[in-house]
Formats: sequence, structure tokens, C-alpha cells
Amino acid sequence: MLEPFYLRGNVEAGCDEAGRGCLAGPVFAAAVILPEQVPEPLCRLLNDSKKLKAHERTSICKIIQKQAKSWAVAKVENKEIDKINILNASIMAMHKALGKLSVNPETIIVDGNKFKPFNNIPHICIVKGDTKYMSIAAASILAKTYRDEYMEKLDKKFPQYEWKKNKGYPTSYHKKMISLYGISDYHRLSFKLNEQLKLDF
Repeated sequence: MLEPFYLRGNVEAGCDEAGRGCLAGPVFAAAVILPEQVPEPLCRLLNDSKKLKAHERTSICKIIQKQAKSWAVAKVENKEIDKINILNASIMAMHKALGKLSVNPETIIVDGNKFKPFNNIPHICIVKGDTKYMSIAAASILAKTYRDEYMEKLDKKFPQYEWKKNKGYPTSYHKKMISLYGISDYHRLSFKLNEQLKLDF
């Protein structure tokens, strides 16, 4: 079972991002503050978050939005990623999500090992945090669900890349289509696509 909180007795926000390893599209991040007593069904669902299918994530996303004390989702576009690099963009997206919360957190727990201070609020970086703490798992689900929906909308404008299926990740097909059609306005130039194309399909 995932732990509900890293530190009990204070308002704790969990953060995670989605789309960090993609060749195209924004990086999304979410911040979630769960209630002091996390409802049992949500506890069970979050414990299985790594095994979720897309339609299951969508359903749980709605439950998180209803039952969380506060939640927010934010994104940083590909052109900004190229300017500041994907790590800084991921942290920026998390900061933006935290800034949109309707409740001010007293502690921030973040998936991964890199973060920058936000509003002088104490933060803890937790490697594989989405497999350990419910609020980070919830943030992971929100960020991925919102990003997947965004990429599916972009797929209608650029169907040749099959973003509906690969969501912008460097699949063999995606890289082949870049070599055939070139890049779009939504591709990340800082990922050195020419080098990516040299990788084995």
C-alpha cells in the first residue's frame, strides 16, 4: 500500500510531471493535496496506479479531482523547453501547478531527485515517489491524463506522427515519420532529433 503522507499533521502537496522523455509536445505537471482521511476506494486505486490503462486513468482522474482537498495541472510548451532545458521546464511546470492550488501547502513532496524551492516551502525529493506516496501517485495520474488528452488533440492536426498512439514519445514509428516529414512546430529541437534519428528503429 502507498503511504498517504510523508509527514502527517500538515498540509502536504504531492507533485509529478509527465512527458519529460518526449520528442514533441509540452511537459505537464500536477500538484495534489489529499484530505487528512483519504477515502478508501481512492487508496486502493492509487496503489495500483502503475498498472492502470488509459481509460482507468481517466476514471480515476475524475475521482481525484472530486476528492482531493486541492489539485492543479500546468504545462510548459516545447519552445520554452528548448530555451531552459527539460529539467528546468519540468520544475517550472510543477511550480506553476503549485501556484494554482487553492490551498497553500506547508510541505511539498516531489517525484524524482531534482527540484527548486517554491515560495520558501520545505520540499522533499523522493525517487520513485509515485510508487510510495498517494499524493504523488495522484499527481502522476493527473499530469499523464491531461498530457495524453492534449497530444490526442494535436494528433488531429498532425496525424502523420501518430501522437494519438505514441503521445510524442520516441517510438520507432515517430522517428521514422520525422525523417520522412520533418519536424512540426510542436517538436523539441533541444532533443537533437538528427541524433535521435540515427538510433536503431
